[in-house]
Amino acid sequence: MKRILLPTDFSDNAYNAIQYALQIFKEDSCEFFILHTYTPVMISSGSMLDSETALSLYTIAEKSAQKKMNVLMDKIQSQFPNPKHSIKGQVSFSLLLTEMENLINEKNIDVVVMGTQGATGAKEVFIGTQTMYAIKKLNCPLLAVPANFEYEPPKDILFPTDFNLRKTNTYLTILRELCNSYVSRLHILNAYYGYPLTDAQLETKSFLDDYFVHTAHLFHLGEGGDVLEAIEQFQIKIKINLMVMIHNKHNFLENMLFRPVINQVVYHTQVPFLVIPSEERQ
Repeated sequence: MKRILLPTDFSDNAYNAIQYALQIFKEDSCEFFILHTYTPVMISSGSMLDSETALSLYTIAEKSAQKKMNVLMDKIQSQFPNPKHSIKGQVSFSLLLTEMENLINEKNIDVVVMGTQGATGAKEVFIGTQTMYAIKKLNCPLLAVPANFEYEPPKDILFPTDFNLRKTNTYLTILRELCNSYVSRLHILNAYYGYPLTDAQLETKSFLDDYFVHTAHLFHLGEGGDVLEAIEQFQIKIKINLMVMIHNKHNFLENMLFRPVINQVVYHTQVPFLVIPSEERQ
């Protein structure tokens, strides 16, 4: 049984991600945990409050959050009845990422599904900051669903890779299971920088060929640009329904000097994006 965490702030964007999760895993036996965290404004701002006022604000915030959660649960049960799915709602007086980490460890969560609104204009100011922080901090797979994306089966999945992934990464099973469930075509894309693959990379490529032996998969070479350009050029040629990448651990210097590819993809992608943590991040 899959265990899936669905954070929500009760926005349309968050509900769109919940809808996507319920549909893409509709054939799987799943336990969904819908999480909402809250902190009363005056408390979180650090204002000096007497204990009675603080308790009153806490009680109001808790009742409001629970009421919204009850409405959301009723809506989900009405729109997506599924005997294979068990859905539980939880409201917590906590910071979102802190509570997500707790639940991931406590419930052995397999994947987190969150909404993200992408970027605004040329400045690429990321609206879904919580999603980006979650990608960087959490040690389990995260599926980011762009705002207003209407569900479509993942028939064509794009998997950009530099062939430096660990063959023992257990989370690769999520990708293989999705491919098998939807009889998907997996497009494994390598951006070419003018250098031949090393023996280790060739070995990993061969491993992926064997690992997805029961899945229709093709290897592609993106030439003449960086990873992001290769992804954009590929999507012009072939319509994809889902993108998957391995999130390697970047050190402080790398983050200061170079914007990691994961960040760029989340800014630009218009399809759901599954981020699988590397073994170093697990």
